[in-house]
Amino acid sequence: MTAPAVPILFDPRRTDGRGPSDRLRSFRTAASLGWKMEANWTDPVLFFTYSVAKPVSSALILVAMLQVIAGASSQQYRSFVVVGSALWSFVISGIAGLAWSVLDDRERYRMLKYVYVSPSDFLVVLLGRGAARIGVGAMGAVITLAVGVLLLGVPFDLFLVDWGLLAVTTVIGLGSIVAIGVLMAAVCLQTRQDSWHYPEAVAGGLFLISGAVFPLSALPLAIQAIALLNPLTWWMEGTRLALFPTGTSAIGGTGSLYTELTGSPAPDGPTIVVALLVTGAVVTLVSAVVFRWSEHRAKDRGLIDQTTGS
Repeated sequence: MTAPAVPILFDPRRTDGRGPSDRLRSFRTAASLGWKMEANWTDPVLFFTYSVAKPVSSALILVAMLQVIAGASSQQYRSFVVVGSALWSFVISGIAGLAWSVLDDRERYRMLKYVYVSPSDFLVVLLGRGAARIGVGAMGAVITLAVGVLLLGVPFDLFLVDWGLLAVTTVIGLGSIVAIGVLMAAVCLQTRQDSWHYPEAVAGGLFLISGAVFPLSALPLAIQAIALLNPLTWWMEGTRLALFPTGTSAIGGTGSLYTELTGSPAPDGPTIVVALLVTGAVVTLVSAVVFRWSEHRAKDRGLIDQTTGS
């Protein structure tokens, strides 16, 4: 006499995966896929060439403009402009990369709904895709700095670099960039039509108030106050201070709001780290809340599997 068959029940907890190990695997897979899509499966040398051409050419154009306007006195501002141009490669890649990942999968490949219903956490997959684009931005940043030092005469002493400050500001700064990118991805989940231009438009606005290529003292005091709430401002200031300790400050100086409020000509390392931590934490918290709300609303209104024709 055979035993009665036992029905096989589906355990819904299996879709949750095996915790951190599955999340790490999802992140690695998404990053690998994002890299291949970003490179368009082309020759690595060709991909490297056109990936760094834009940031390097932008830095050269800015330096040429500075030379024409300021003449011989422009030498002291070259490191300021080169560092700002190099770091902005990270910003564009991080903010636009995460948002474009949503738009690519929804509008171009029409795979967003399949990615979303997979066992992998959607946010983890999104971060993996964005990491590949940030890697491209990192290549452009390193090459731009190298061009500035080797070809443009930017004074650089390896022994004067504050490696501790550089490491801390880099980690927190990249986290803030990713948080802003997640926020833009949340916006793109809700929008349609010209959504492709939104990330670059936001990055352009942040470019103005981040002290990327000119000191904040050139802006009205009200705009400077907004800029001091921007974590990218403190990230750039900390990176500049770590690489070029005697360089020009984007936050302090004559006519700056920071100097008027504190009486200090420029923020020091600890002040920069604290300000970056606070502003970065606020941006990260806001982006997490907005993304989860946007995700819930997109599911409720059927936006995930909808192609908007943009």
